Amino acid sequence: MSEEGWQEFLAAEGVGDWVVLHGGAAAVFRVPSLVEAARLAEAVARVPGIEGARVLMTVAEDQLSVRLTRDVWQLEQEHAHLARSVSAVAREHGAVADRARAQEVQLAVAARPDTLDVGFWRAVLGYAAASDDNAVDPLGHGSTVWMQELDPAKPLRHAMHVDVSVAREQVKERIAAALAAGGRIVDDSSGWILADRAGNRVCVSAWPDGADGP
Repeated sequence: MSEEGWQEFLAAEGVGDWVVLHGGAAAVFRVPSLVEAARLAEAVARVPGIEGARVLMTVAEDQLSVRLTRDVWQLEQEHAHLARSVSAVAREHGAVADRARAQEVQLAVAARPDTLDVGFWRAVLGYAAASDDNAVDPLGHGSTVWMQELDPAKPLRHAMHVDVSVAREQVKERIAAALAAGGRIVDDSSGWILADRAGNRVCVSAWPDGADGP
């Protein structure tokens, strides 16, 4: 696995509808109704190359979300072509891309290398593997669980936190909303770590959509 795939996607032409999140490239297209969302999903399913590409689509009353992969490290050069094709079909159907609606919520379980237990989380949640260190909802509805390996020499400060990955232009708005709701900034040295009044932590970032590295 390398960063080359998602970096090439971000640099590609014609992929402005798409946000590169922890789970890879995603786009949300607004539509007038559930029927229109279903029609758009059917049209997208007919895009050449999409069959067998493990694309995940979610139909809702006013939108269709399309995820090209379940893990950012799975993005490859051909995904940019697929993204452009999907966007073209969406435009033909009058759907409007809304980058503000695209997000990925991830539960990070922190542990030292000898206590990482991704198998437990896959089993108890009924999840599947997208890569060696995570567990994903087969239906695509629940948050991804990621096993964060901690340095054995450092003390364990917390065992679990939430990661929220959003479009690069949405980070400041999301942080402002969290602060207005009573949150506080714990650390802004690398991304944004916020906490609620009880001290529960959440990381809000635009990685990889707005960054060169994690």
